Amino acid sequence: MAHCQSFPPIASPTARVLILGSMPGVASLRHQQYYAHPRNAFWPIMGALFDAGLEYDYATRCARLIAHGIAVWDVLRQCERPGSLDAAILPESMVVNDFLGFFASHCYIERVYFNGGTAERLFRQWASPQLALHSAKTFCCKRLPSTSPAHAGLSLDEKITAWRVIRDDTL
Repeated sequence: MAHCQSFPPIASPTARVLILGSMPGVASLRHQQYYAHPRNAFWPIMGALFDAGLEYDYATRCARLIAHGIAVWDVLRQCERPGSLDAAILPESMVVNDFLGFFASHCYIERVYFNGGTAERLFRQWASPQLALHSAKTFCCKRLPSTSPAHAGLSLDEKITAWRVIRDDTL
């Protein structure tokens, strides 16, 4: 069983959109980069939508997302999990990130997009109730198809089409 610790968000105080995953996988944890697995579709999708693809180094990709008002983070701050699959996360080990603090310092965010169903479920289960109690702000939330290589039911082009909603919201 591996102890997994998430990263700080990719974000600027002026971000308008937040993309949430659940917890970085093994390859991402090893490289200390979001979506580092070579078959994960996240960066190819970001390349198609925001010119932030794999042809650039990680710092440049992050800077390009920030320039478009996009923040990237995970719902979980830490957990125990063998391997990379969200289904293997031990529920009793989950610690959620500080969304109250995040949204207080990123007050322009109005839209939250979930990279797959687990991120959405965890956010709605653990973060949404806390936000509802302590914040009057509401967000437009939408689940998008997972970019994980384990989610092979859609082609890259189909995923790009689904994720295009983010580009439309940042124009």
